[in-house]
Amino acid sequence: MATRPISPQDHERIAGAIRAAETRTDGEIYCVVAHASDGYFFPAAFMVTLGTLIVSLAVAYGLEAWWLSIRLPHFVFAELLALASALLLLWALPGLRIHFVPHHLRYQAAHLNAVKQFLARNVHRTAARTGVLIFVSIAERYAEVVADAGINSKVGQNVWDGVVRDLTAHAGDDRLADGFIKAVESVGAVLAEHFPVTAGDANELDDHLVEI
Repeated sequence: MATRPISPQDHERIAGAIRAAETRTDGEIYCVVAHASDGYFFPAAFMVTLGTLIVSLAVAYGLEAWWLSIRLPHFVFAELLALASALLLLWALPGLRIHFVPHHLRYQAAHLNAVKQFLARNVHRTAARTGVLIFVSIAERYAEVVADAGINSKVGQNVWDGVVRDLTAHAGDDRLADGFIKAVESVGAVLAEHFPVTAGDANELDDHLVEI
């Protein structure tokens, strides 16, 4: 997924796309990009500890099979030293942690963060319940569209899945800003179809991309 920072110019382009999309609908679009959805120290530490125990067990059986012996205190000390070194490395290099975390746990953390942002940014507090969050978590290579109840009653999940596919494809080409703009345009078109703009429509959410 994208590694290039989103520039101020890209922020302005995305904000412009949101404003343009919302001129045609009563719905509200909010965009959030997270650099990571978790620190992952404890999940990574658990996996490393489990791996160390498995390797230690394999080494112990190997030593026995080859009729080699090592004093138990020495073996335990070597095991603890290896584990402590690995944990210290995880603590010192945060970017390394996620590689030890299973994909389903990464996606779970990113999904929970998406829901958290949906609530924290008050996307669920629009008058007609027509707010939509476009969320990306870069470290997990994860994207999601979270729509409020007023929209989900009329729009199927397959529509949002298509938006996510386009967004992740752009992000995979290191064009995250373009992906957000395309997603905003697609979501805006869906909202305009089901919730066209009416007289007196108020802008209830900020029209910009939030980086966390």
